[in-house]
Amino acid sequence: MTLQQWCFSYRGRLGRRDFWIWQIVWLLTMTALFTLAGNDLLDTQMAAFCVVCLLWPASAVLVKRLHDRNKRGYWALLLVVAWILLAGNWGVLGAGWHSGLGRFVPALILVGMLCELGLLSGSAGENRYGRAAQPVNYFRWRGVEKSPHQ
Repeated sequence: MTLQQWCFSYRGRLGRRDFWIWQIVWLLTMTALFTLAGNDLLDTQMAAFCVVCLLWPASAVLVKRLHDRNKRGYWALLLVVAWILLAGNWGVLGAGWHSGLGRFVPALILVGMLCELGLLSGSAGENRYGRAAQPVNYFRWRGVEKSPHQ
């Protein structure tokens, strides 16, 4: 799999190693963006634009990892549900709703997805989404092979 396919394609399967590499890249990028924006070194609108631009690669990685687990990409929408529940104003419904809907359910979704995608191995052999996951070649872009020592 090329770097372009890794970041922008929803087809195929992705193994745990490349999923975790994406998670680290995403976390470092988000940390840098919010640190720069928080210290007024980067305009907040530019940081927000960069976050929006990262939605496509993030969703592509999630969908391909779900495919490796032989699940449909629609399961990634659970993360949207978790985000909506976290952002909701459940305090108007009483203390129990705030703890349950606002904290427990999103935490359960996030931990479940993290275990499903990050800890469990993909289905063995070929499944309905293609051959077994191939590692990403980070030095290859659009079929042009580049050595790391060139």
